[in-house]
Amino acid sequence: MKKIALYALSGFILLISCSKDSDLTSSNSDTNLKAGNLLTTGASARDLLSNDNFDSLLIEIAYVAGFEPTFEAISNFKEFLLTRTYKENVEFKFTSLSSPSEETLTLEEIVDLEEENRTQYNDGNTLAVYIYFADAPTESDQGDENLVTLGAVYRNTSMVIYQSTVEEIANRSATVSIADVETATLFHEFGHLFGLVNLSTESVNEHEDVEAQNHCNVDGCLMRAELQFGASLLKQMEKNASKGLASIPDFDSECILDLQKYGGR
Repeated sequence: MKKIALYALSGFILLISCSKDSDLTSSNSDTNLKAGNLLTTGASARDLLSNDNFDSLLIEIAYVAGFEPTFEAISNFKEFLLTRTYKENVEFKFTSLSSPSEETLTLEEIVDLEEENRTQYNDGNTLAVYIYFADAPTESDQGDENLVTLGAVYRNTSMVIYQSTVEEIANRSATVSIADVETATLFHEFGHLFGLVNLSTESVNEHEDVEAQNHCNVDGCLMRAELQFGASLLKQMEKNASKGLASIPDFDSECILDLQKYGGR
């Protein structure tokens, strides 16, 4: 898994890890049906954003029992998708799963869990996306260095949210809620499924951070990857909230241009 963005919070460093792995393969023999969902990250940017091939979006939320996303975050997420895409219909399917009973999870284990549990794939004019809310952190977390991962994308329609870590981080703040951190993570990771930044797409104007591949170099952008000495995501959210502003960052003008280039709003 490729670690991209570092965020510091009161000595606690937050790592949002965003993956693109073109070598992931499926062991399932029914690959023809699923082929459209086994592509590299960003490969379905146009299909997600426009109605050229799909006018409906089905988000399968698979979660370990007790680690489901909040209603508020899913509501925010749906509004985000309707705002940034031209999809006429966005639906959610929720599936409660038993815990894999692992202390940590590798990306390979996440892929195996998807192959075991995913039920929704592209069908007709409906594009399907799979999001797994895990009850364990990624194995790449480095506790001795206070590095943790909130979420990752690893195929064109596949994402994992490390919900146990999301809740732990949110509980460190008096003003930022679990729903806020869930929302920010979902928005950021889905931005990568939209192809941001230069993930199976090409930017209208170059704005990729030279030190953080596939992230934006514009201050304040949702797709910004602050490195070791950058502002903390949570600290920024707290600062925004204290000013009465929306706590969740948004796409900057350059990322909006890229979304529009590939059929989005």
